[in-house]
Amino acid sequence: MISRLKTERQTRASADLDKLSALEVATLMSRQDTPAIRAVRKALPQIAEAIELIQRRLAAGGRLIYVGSGTSGRIGALDASECSPTFGTDPETIQYEIAGGDRALTNASEASEDSTELGVCDMAASKGAATVAIICNRGSALAKVAQLAIEAGVDPEVLTGSMRLKAGTAQKIICNMLTTGAMARLGYVYGNMMVNLQLKNEKLNERGVAIVLRIAKVSRNNAETTLKAAAMKMPVAVVMPRSKVSKAKAIRQLKRKHGNVRKAIEAQAVSTYTLCSLDSSY
Repeated sequence: MISRLKTERQTRASADLDKLSALEVATLMSRQDTPAIRAVRKALPQIAEAIELIQRRLAAGGRLIYVGSGTSGRIGALDASECSPTFGTDPETIQYEIAGGDRALTNASEASEDSTELGVCDMAASKGAATVAIICNRGSALAKVAQLAIEAGVDPEVLTGSMRLKAGTAQKIICNMLTTGAMARLGYVYGNMMVNLQLKNEKLNERGVAIVLRIAKVSRNNAETTLKAAAMKMPVAVVMPRSKVSKAKAIRQLKRKHGNVRKAIEAQAVSTYTLCSLDSSY
């Protein structure tokens, strides 16, 4: 029964929520979010296991598909939608399925959450996939059937039953960790910089120049010139000055290293050395 779920229970801390001042509401909610952070920390071993699983599947040409309904579905859709501009991934690589379809992103679609038939239809194309469940109530049926369960058991919500609050916060943090962790391990970032950023507006162009400037240790003018020479492709613009190679060679190195910027740079560094072995026995 839903009433047994911890996220559906009432908390005394917010029993007078409708009587509080604006500052008191904000202070209370700030304090109440702390347990959500603690719940995520307790699940870090499972989160790390999920990061490695996602990394392996993506490296093998697979996809990551977020699945959810209501708040959970929208959080998954948000994370999936932001991966392409952040990491330069193909939109087909990281996708989402939300109960009720895209309309449910902006319109309530609670009835679709109970449709077994629609759920089976939506999942039909994902047979054989590894399954990771992000859950905010311990001992759920979903945890038992998923290949890997990330159980971030949160306390009752400030607004009883409104899981867009603590539960939503915990799920968003975990989604951030999963995609950022997997993308970093796959080489879609260099250090802590977005070297696959899509330069599609003035702000992002400025960010791109700053990234090339920092990594390549060149002047701003050189960074701008390099980006133009690289056709505004960030990975190419980073590899060119760091490896001291042409655009064509930078592209080849990136292709050989499956888009991993660090490995593309290191490959050129290795190739510029000559091994000289000295042995007095000959």
